[in-house]
Amino acid sequence: MSDQEDILATAASWLDQGETVALATVVETWGSSPRPPGSRLAVTASGRLAGSVSGGCIEGAVADVAKQTMETGEPQLLDFGITDERAWEVGLACGGKLKVFVEKLA
Repeated sequence: MSDQEDILATAASWLDQGETVALATVVETWGSSPRPPGSRLAVTASGRLAGSVSGGCIEGAVADVAKQTMETGEPQLLDFGITDERAWEVGLACGGKLKVFVEKLA
């Protein structure tokens, strides 16, 4: 089983346990990105996490949006573009861009 399949299995298990779950998926990258398209992060309303979409501050921002998405049910497409000067601050070591799709699982 791949890491991505493990994350989906974990998310399914959390749903079975009665948790509210959101899934964030990297859908596009440009330049340097720590995780390739298809990378996933599962988040529960209680704060459990599985997987990764980038690391650094972006991960925290994605988790915060995932909590909003769980409350509203509205999917969101996040667009992170980082200049080389700020890249280390937010966890994109060499600059670059990535888009992350966040959806509530049912």
